[in-house]
Amino acid sequence: MDYFIEPVKSDCEDILSRFQRTESVRYEEFATIWRKMDFPSIFYGKMPANETRAFCRLVLTTAYPFLLPPYNFQIRVGGLYLLYGLYNTQLAVPKEKISIALKDWENIMKFLQDALSSQHYDVCYIFRQLISDKAFYFAAMPKQLIFQVKRKPKRQVVCEEFRDRPARVKELITSDTLEEIMNVQEHYEKLKAAISATPGQPDPAISLINKDLGTSLQNTVTGYQKWLDGMAGKKNESGDAVADPGEGTSQQGESSRRAELLASIKSKSYGQLVEASKSRRHRQVEMDPLASEAERSHEPTRKRMPSLKARTKKNLLSKGNLKQEILEATKQWRLSVTEEDKSERPRQKARFKY
Repeated sequence: MDYFIEPVKSDCEDILSRFQRTESVRYEEFATIWRKMDFPSIFYGKMPANETRAFCRLVLTTAYPFLLPPYNFQIRVGGLYLLYGLYNTQLAVPKEKISIALKDWENIMKFLQDALSSQHYDVCYIFRQLISDKAFYFAAMPKQLIFQVKRKPKRQVVCEEFRDRPARVKELITSDTLEEIMNVQEHYEKLKAAISATPGQPDPAISLINKDLGTSLQNTVTGYQKWLDGMAGKKNESGDAVADPGEGTSQQGESSRRAELLASIKSKSYGQLVEASKSRRHRQVEMDPLASEAERSHEPTRKRMPSLKARTKKNLLSKGNLKQEILEATKQWRLSVTEEDKSERPRQKARFKY
C-alpha cells in the first residue's frame, strides 16, 4: 500500500491548488472542482475486498494533514472539504473513519473558531456534519502503529505553495494604519509651522521625522513581501530533495564502515591462534587451514539407527529355531477364529414365508 501514497498525495495537492486559485472558501467552489475532476473515481480501482478498506484508510490518512498547520486558512478549509468528500464516497462498508490525534484537536478547534468569527458558516456546517455522522476516530496517533515499521519514517514534505507564511508586517501596516500615520504627520507639520519663527513655514531645526513617512513605510513593506515570496520560490525549487540524498549517502557510508569493522574483527578472531599457557606450550601447534579442511572431510558421519521393526526381525532370525509363520504378518482372523471354524460354512437363516 505504500506505493499509493505519492500518487494520492499528488491528486490531493492538485485539487487543493485549483481550489486555491479561486481565492474563495465557499463549499460551492470546491464542489464544482470536485465534480469537474471526478475525484470520487479514486476509489474505483479494481482490488481485492481485503485491500479496499486498507486503501480507504490510506487515502483518508494522506488527506488529513491538509487540515492542520502549517498550511494557510484556505488550504485547511479545502482539506476539510476534501475529507468530507472522501469519507462520503468511499467504498468500504462500514465506512472507514478519519483518525484525529488528540494533540491536533486544539488546532482544529482554533481553526473552527476563526472560521466562525469570520462568518464562514459553510466550514462550520461541514465539520458539524462530520461530527453528526461519527466520522472521526479519536486516537493517540494520526496513523495506526504496527510492528516491523521503519525506524526512520519518511518525513512529511510540506508544499510551499500551501504554507501559511508569517505576515505580521503586512498585517501591522495596513491601509488604515498608513492613513492614520499620514494624518498624524500632517498635524505634526501644522504644529511646527505654528510655533516657527517664520509664520506659515515649519522650522527646519526641529524636523525629527521624514516628510514622506507613510509612503516610505508602504514601499518598505511591499519590498519585504516581494523578498519573502522570492525566498519561498527558491526554497520550493531547491526543495528538501537535495538534502535527502546526502543524508542517505552518509548513512550508507556509516553502515558500510561499520560492516567492514565487524568483518575485520571477525577475521582476526578466527584467523589467529590463542596463545597457550606456559604449561601447555609444548602442545601448541601451528594452524594449517588445508589440513583442518581435510580432517573435517574424513570425520565419520553420524550413523542412522535402524528402525524397531528391523531390529526385531534381526533378533528373531538370529535364534534360528523359530518357524516361518512367526516372521509372517499376523492375519486378523487368527485372533478370534480357529482353523476348524474357518473351514465350516456359515449357516443360512431361513426366510419367513408369507
